[in-house]
Amino acid sequence: MGKLNIFAISLNNPQAVYYPDQVLEGHVTVELNGEMKMRGIRLQFFGGATVRWSESHSTGSGKNRRTTTRIYSSHENYFSYELVLFGKASGQGGDNPSLPAGRYTYPFRYQLPAGLPSSFEGSVGRIRYCLSGIIDKPWKFDHTTKRAFTVVNLLDLNTELGAMEGARGENEKTLCCLCCKSGPISCRFQIDRCGYVPGESIPIKAEIINHSNRRMTRSYAELYMVVKYHATRKSRTNFQKIGEISHGEILPGDSDSWNGDLLRIPPVPPSKLQGCRIIEIEYFVKLCVNPSGPAFQLEVPLRLIIGSIPLRSTLQQYGFAPPPQGPDPSQLYEGGAQASAQYSMPPPSYAESVFGTVDIKDDADTKYTKGDMNYAPVYTYYNWEQTAQASAPPQ
Repeated sequence: MGKLNIFAISLNNPQAVYYPDQVLEGHVTVELNGEMKMRGIRLQFFGGATVRWSESHSTGSGKNRRTTTRIYSSHENYFSYELVLFGKASGQGGDNPSLPAGRYTYPFRYQLPAGLPSSFEGSVGRIRYCLSGIIDKPWKFDHTTKRAFTVVNLLDLNTELGAMEGARGENEKTLCCLCCKSGPISCRFQIDRCGYVPGESIPIKAEIINHSNRRMTRSYAELYMVVKYHATRKSRTNFQKIGEISHGEILPGDSDSWNGDLLRIPPVPPSKLQGCRIIEIEYFVKLCVNPSGPAFQLEVPLRLIIGSIPLRSTLQQYGFAPPPQGPDPSQLYEGGAQASAQYSMPPPSYAESVFGTVDIKDDADTKYTKGDMNYAPVYTYYNWEQTAQASAPPQ
């Protein structure tokens, strides 16, 4: 079992969600069943973004053909700080102290920098914030423990140009089959506004007319995220579907209408990822029509803005008073339920990212690293229907 029974990091905020410029508070617990000689116990605070992927490139031909693998990467460090809880700092000389058997609690407090981007875990890039505890032992392996936490950089839709405005688009496609040419399929698609927060639903309005001689197997509205990763010498764009609703077939000469079908937005990071220069996020909702047989589908995409703080008009729609204009809205959200009640607003709630958990173990970790290695960022999330019902006065 060894001398170390417990080595754990606890945060005073049980949700482990913080805003830029907030204070991170908690404590580190160490429990030993025997005296341990060490250089010291230290706590490292780290936040940064990483982009990394590999590609295979071939040159030459025949017997002279060669394939090489190139790594594309970039990094941003937002903060890196070390706090000595017991003993010596890294690299400090002198005698090494011993910690007797027993249970010890070391409190910590650290103010996060302003302007931090929201946490994000992607396929070839991430923005991650982490606490690492280290028991530095001379001539032996170190004990380490980790704790990830989420930072949410609030994107206020009320300050985003175009968030309150609607959007519309249309497209048509003519299908050909061998020498025969049929009439077009056409689609008109619109949304009432472009700005939404996770938990809201987008009313889908569309009119699809099938003038072709072919059956349309289905039409569907797809919500997807576009992530742009910027490495030092190259950029890469990934597309990921995060929601979908659909209608059935449309026969030749027939039509179909979407009259406000609701497409819910799951827990996702806000648009842009403001504060990060190597990862960007955009969102789109797209109306698609699938023809039967060999043919490309008809598509009409519209751009969305997904924020953290809802539009004032949306709050009023559900019977809540909008936050006051003038002060920073994040101050209201940092105040939690008490501040929200003052303005008859729903308190900020959070939900685990729609993409689920990731393993936060990295190259520096060993089999001796403790802590929960499964981590998922959480984002602001609103269930308007339940919140409005709960806040309604009794009849």
